[in-house]
Amino acid sequence: MSIRVLIVDDHTLFREGLCALFSSERDVEVVGEAAGGEEAVRKALELRPDVVVMDLMMPGVNGIEATRRIRAALPEVKVLVLSMYDDEEHVQRLLAGGASGYMLKRATSDELVRALKEVVAGGMPLDPAVAAKVVKDYVRRVQGEAEPEASPELTPRELEVLRLVAEGFTNQAIAERLKISRKTVDVHRTNLMRKLDLHDVTELVKYALRRGLITLDESGK
Repeated sequence: MSIRVLIVDDHTLFREGLCALFSSERDVEVVGEAAGGEEAVRKALELRPDVVVMDLMMPGVNGIEATRRIRAALPEVKVLVLSMYDDEEHVQRLLAGGASGYMLKRATSDELVRALKEVVAGGMPLDPAVAAKVVKDYVRRVQGEAEPEASPELTPRELEVLRLVAEGFTNQAIAERLKISRKTVDVHRTNLMRKLDLHDVTELVKYALRRGLITLDESGK
């Protein structure tokens, strides 16, 4: 029987590339696509795929929340995360939320196909960089080391605003991009500064880089 797959990514070209890649496999059927987390949850409930290939950072509901919702409603559906971010915080939150594997977008086509099939077989494929962080966290726990200070909990919208501010967008540009009011952006930005105890854009950029929310190219630094 074919492996039924739902592809979730907000970048159209990348999503189409994944569809072409998986559709070229004789035993894989791409049953749907989604450009955001809210749509991913809705289509997962409608289509009941075997695997959801999930992006991390998307407008609205992000991959972490979408994974949690899908796994809560459909525990039999596997979620294979495919992201450019390999920071420990995102990895741990996604695995804790029920992800069945975590691969990076720099993976080769063959590696992604193998990961998909490994997930269906009950495995948990991890990119080597991601696996190293998981092992490091496990060793720390086994050795009884103190847990690192927890990062403040940010809402999906606050994460979006943080990423866009760090990338150099003005509040007005962010409002237009996210289709919200300038006043709402101001409120999110104020809340970010308060929660993170940061005081200017430079500190926000450094925080976003440290957490893997943006890359050096995106920050323009």
